[in-house]
Amino acid sequence: MAKQHLVLLSLAVVLTFSCLAFAYEPSPLQDFCVADTTSSGIYVCVYIYNICTFSRVASRVNGLVCKDPMKVQANDFFFSGLHIAGNTSNAVGSSIKPVNVAQIPGLNTLGVSMVRLDFAPWGINPPHTHPRASEIFTVLEGSLEVGFVTSNPENRLISKVLKQGDVYVFPVGLVHFQRNVGYGNAMALAAFSSQNPGAITIANAVFGSNPSIGSDVLAKAFQLDKKIVEQIQWKF
Repeated sequence: MAKQHLVLLSLAVVLTFSCLAFAYEPSPLQDFCVADTTSSGIYVCVYIYNICTFSRVASRVNGLVCKDPMKVQANDFFFSGLHIAGNTSNAVGSSIKPVNVAQIPGLNTLGVSMVRLDFAPWGINPPHTHPRASEIFTVLEGSLEVGFVTSNPENRLISKVLKQGDVYVFPVGLVHFQRNVGYGNAMALAAFSSQNPGAITIANAVFGSNPSIGSDVLAKAFQLDKKIVEQIQWKF
């Protein structure tokens, strides 16, 4: 009986420290943590007498919960279709095809993702930010004007025209944009330092929030007539 109590106590201590490690350790503590959107717990490897036993812990990591590693398949690390151009027939003339943890569950906790961007002639990717990631951007077709704006109070625009094969970096959290400055289509790939970088498109967030930001607030912020602000909000 005493030996059983000792084993149970050891298991409790190991689980406690495993939970703390998952809560505070910034690097992965296992080979992978494939996202499991149907589960409310994570699996951790608990060593008892030098034997690894996977146990479910009702906790969340900084991301989605882990799928049972014994149920992981090749398709959890796979995505197909990045070679297909996106539809740029829209108001801004661009298309973004993400490849993040929502498309590849195996990206969970790995801190990387990517997108394909297609641009019609003179199409833009409007000013936006990625709150959780820096971005490295590579032009594969056409010419693109790109740039980002530094934080207050300087608000300095740092921009450049990129051609095929050129690479540019957008620091995490800074407002940035891309615009096709050619007469043909353009295409680029971008990679992020997060499996879920997030995106906040400035115009959509400011003028299209739900519920709406008061038009009087925006009129004062942008130094515009209130009616003009309401007309802009109506577009979003």
